[in-house]
Amino acid sequence: MSPLVEKILSEIEQLTSEEQLMVMGHLVEQMKKNITKPQIKAKWSDLKGMAPYPLASEDAQQWVSRTRREGNEHREHFLWGDE
Repeated sequence: MSPLVEKILSEIEQLTSEEQLMVMGHLVEQMKKNITKPQIKAKWSDLKGMAPYPLASEDAQQWVSRTRREGNEHREHFLWGDE
């Protein structure tokens, strides 16, 4: 437990029962606010423009063409071997 929490709990123990109930009520209200806050869901479109172009130092179309070519070469090698 942190020293701050220990200090706060020690201070609360010195309060009257009515004051302790007020502290509890305050904490309950604070927790309700934190729990019931609507969660904002991020959208992919919010990320638009955040990454530099080209991200991986390669144009997207070049990447697609290269990976297709490599895939074709791999399949041909697998199917036909080193003829």
